[in-house]
Amino acid sequence: MSFSSPKVSRPSNRPPELTNPARFPEPASAPVRSKRAWILLLLTLILPGAAQLVAGNKRLGRIALRCTFTVWVVVIAAVVLAVVNREALLNLFTSPLPSMLIILLMAAVAVGWAIMFINTLKLIKPSLLAPGMRGLVSAAVVVMMVLTSGTLGYGAFLINSGRNAISTIFQAGPDMKPVDGRYNFLLMGGDAGEDRSGRRPDSIMVVSVDAKTGLAATISIPRNLQNAPFETDSPLWDVYPDGYNCGDDCIINFLYSDVTNNHPDLYPGASDPGANAMMDAAGGILGLTIQGYVLIDMAGFSNLIDALGGVTVNVGGWVPMSGDDINGTGDHLPPTGWIPPGVQKLDGYHALWFARSREWVLEYNRSQRQQCIQAAMLSQMDPATIFTKFSSLADAGAKVVESDLPAGQLGSFVSLALKSKSHPLSRLTIGPPDFDKDFPTYPDFDVVHQRVKTLLNPPAAKPAAPAATSKAPASTAPAEQAPAAPDPAAPAAPAPVVPAAPAPEAPAEATPSSGPEITAEYLQQLAINGDAVALSGLLSNNGTCSPG
Repeated sequence: MSFSSPKVSRPSNRPPELTNPARFPEPASAPVRSKRAWILLLLTLILPGAAQLVAGNKRLGRIALRCTFTVWVVVIAAVVLAVVNREALLNLFTSPLPSMLIILLMAAVAVGWAIMFINTLKLIKPSLLAPGMRGLVSAAVVVMMVLTSGTLGYGAFLINSGRNAISTIFQAGPDMKPVDGRYNFLLMGGDAGEDRSGRRPDSIMVVSVDAKTGLAATISIPRNLQNAPFETDSPLWDVYPDGYNCGDDCIINFLYSDVTNNHPDLYPGASDPGANAMMDAAGGILGLTIQGYVLIDMAGFSNLIDALGGVTVNVGGWVPMSGDDINGTGDHLPPTGWIPPGVQKLDGYHALWFARSREWVLEYNRSQRQQCIQAAMLSQMDPATIFTKFSSLADAGAKVVESDLPAGQLGSFVSLALKSKSHPLSRLTIGPPDFDKDFPTYPDFDVVHQRVKTLLNPPAAKPAAPAATSKAPASTAPAEQAPAAPDPAAPAAPAPVVPAAPAPEAPAEATPSSGPEITAEYLQQLAINGDAVALSGLLSNNGTCSPG
């Protein structure tokens, strides 16, 4: 007697029952299908390839996961490098070849991530979802693709914009080494107007930065400074062994066009002989080694300010926007407008006038305003502003800036600039208010060198100074400063320039009690009447300002 049955031992011809909803969602309920869809999307968002490993092509999933883990390792390494050596990381983004590799990597990850999302949507099978859930899931896929692939693509675009700007503005060459622990750069604002033969730098400033701490100082050189000396190793020594000393025809800002037009052979191989000559002159004037220059075309400066979104400054006094110079002699028509005192957000057009206006005031008022604009721009260069406006800033910068700084070292300089933002900016002007108004015509460069040394290397006796202020300084300071009483009286003057900005508000408020209210209409009428004396007195404080 047999206990087995042929029906039981015979294999069944029915299809196997599909019990894994991750791979086979068809038999699952609607809530399970919806839950499965969101889980697969989150897996693709966090670990691209994981959704394919769970519910799709396992080979594709394994490849994608390997790529994902590799990218995570690179990101973690970048974070560690940012903590340990920020300069090295920034140099990777600013150097031509590494930045191109970064762009290609980001583009590849963006494309790969988008492919994973599209494949995940296919695995979800939206047709199996409830009508309302179908739309939500599809919209979520679009949003996630924008946040991931879109962000990576935009980041690659920004890096490429910066890379193009860097290659246009800066030069290829060896890294600069600090001199006496500092980097010294010449910053010039040049203008080649129709009434000029060649470019003349109307704004001349040296920026000196401590290579370790980022402590920075700016030293303004008036455009009308005379007798600029040159070191014996300068090519200009053979032409001007006694300095640039031919009188009014040899003020410092004429040197640029003089060398460019008449002595370009003195700097063989230089892309801009005039700029190199200005570096030599600035070095001789200040007793510093100038290592590089940045030249801004003032005609395009307004575009750079507009790309930044404007610049906010605390204006000390009324600034005129001069009318046309009708006969080329400096006699202008009445102003076309006025920039009022107080906190103002200036667009490019008004910022350019603010930096260049010098009618009815000393040249040094303008120098102070130029320092103010530069400090304001630096203070507004925060990461959020740079990220959101980077493309327009890079495009504007490439059109208006030229420099001989090495492109491969820009990361180090950017890191140094970030350090500088956390310190106060010291200032010195080779003219009022730090020197007599006639000093640029009859300069004493030994005094200038000493003042520059004091500015860059302040006395180390600061901790004892508070205790001694009541007695010692009162008797000793005058004796120490007696040899040059008018000039050394302001060793500390560079620092107070910034906080002194609110002071201009006082004259503006005090004048109404002794005369008419100072308004744009009142000043305009004085200009129409040709009352230069009154305007000179009322505008004398327009060089005092600070970043807003």
